Amino acid sequence: MKKALLIITSLFFALGIQAQGKDNPIAVGDIIIIQEPAGPTFKHIHFPRKNFIIKRGSIADMGRVYGCKVVVSDMMTKDNNNTQVTLKRKDGRKFFRFLPSVKADLENALQAGELKIASPKESAP
Repeated sequence: MKKALLIITSLFFALGIQAQGKDNPIAVGDIIIIQEPAGPTFKHIHFPRKNFIIKRGSIADMGRVYGCKVVVSDMMTKDNNNTQVTLKRKDGRKFFRFLPSVKADLENALQAGELKIASPKESAP
């Protein structure tokens, strides 16, 4: 009975290690393009709410970020194996004139169509 429990435990441990070793197509320094979300707001890119943007003296027009090329400046894997990335604009400007970077849940944003990996042709200046 103890041997069977030990074998089952080691099997689950081995499967857990394989699940963590997923290949990520994105690395620090890669170019990504922000796409228009399927709904009215972004769910996986963490932009501030519109009232906060207005209070900071900027215009809360999300249409200005559609098609914006961004660079991955930092990557971090969370406890639930989701990758959180920090995105900065490729042209060096700030989002809404005050926000230097935004964070996004990479896998979820790619799957939802909020982010798109730029092809080598698109990432050229």
